[in-house]
Amino acid sequence: MRTRVFIALILAALFTSSCSKKAYIFTSFNEPADAGLRMLYSEDGYKWKDFDRIFLKPELGDKIMRDPSMVQGPDGTFHLVWTTGWKGTKGFGYSSSKDLINWTPQRSIEAMKHEPTTVNVWAPEIFYDDVDKQFIIIWASTIPHRFPKGVEAESNNHRMYSITTKDFQTFSETKLFLDPGFSVIDAVIAKMDKGKYALVLKDNTRPNRFMRIAYSDKAMGPYTGVTEPVTGILTEGPSVVKVKDQWLMYFDAYGEKTYSALGTQDFKKFEDVSSRLSIPEGHKHGTIVPVKQRLIKKILKDSAQRED
Repeated sequence: MRTRVFIALILAALFTSSCSKKAYIFTSFNEPADAGLRMLYSEDGYKWKDFDRIFLKPELGDKIMRDPSMVQGPDGTFHLVWTTGWKGTKGFGYSSSKDLINWTPQRSIEAMKHEPTTVNVWAPEIFYDDVDKQFIIIWASTIPHRFPKGVEAESNNHRMYSITTKDFQTFSETKLFLDPGFSVIDAVIAKMDKGKYALVLKDNTRPNRFMRIAYSDKAMGPYTGVTEPVTGILTEGPSVVKVKDQWLMYFDAYGEKTYSALGTQDFKKFEDVSSRLSIPEGHKHGTIVPVKQRLIKKILKDSAQRED
């Protein structure tokens, strides 16, 4: 125990001299996803360390916390959404925090309650639209027999849906966000240069299951021009972050039991940068949020105090 406390204090000290500089936090969970929210941190966006603590224990739905997605709003508040169950849920979990240590009470946002035959609500992703000054939340749901049947069973024929909010008290009506003509899950929005947007998505069609890209002039779409696959088969859970002049597209290459990343400047040409990564074992996909190094220092100090 004393060794862990000492290490935490040393790590916190390393951030002291440049605590105003940019760093990164990667939301995470470990299987079987019942322990709660974990997070990784990095100075450069490539090499990650685990805070080695649970930040938020799941209380909703099946009491799991999968696919935690987080964004920092313009007032500095962090907003977190996550999957609360494999099947039978009509919404996703939500909580917020000013410091990633203290969290508001968890509540379920029942975005699909108007669709009684909804099978699931998977992998909600949250994005702040700085043009329309609102938060966009997108997720994958299956409504059996709603769309033409593909290779998958009706209980696995997903499309992407969305809601928007400015205050997490009132929400827009749920809308169909993306129907690319095949089962799709795990989609994330990235704002590129010159007001263009990329949507990284998982083509969930059997047997391939790989990542593709679509494009739009607006954060809410419509997204068109779906590309050919940009990853190998059995890949999912994309997360995108801008590091210096390059975008990194992280994804879970679960077929190979590893985490990988592609580098790109335009979401059209990609290079494999996986050899430059260092990611703790057991990390499952979340989202990457740029933060100030002083926040990481504060969390490391808090972790040390909890262990003392």
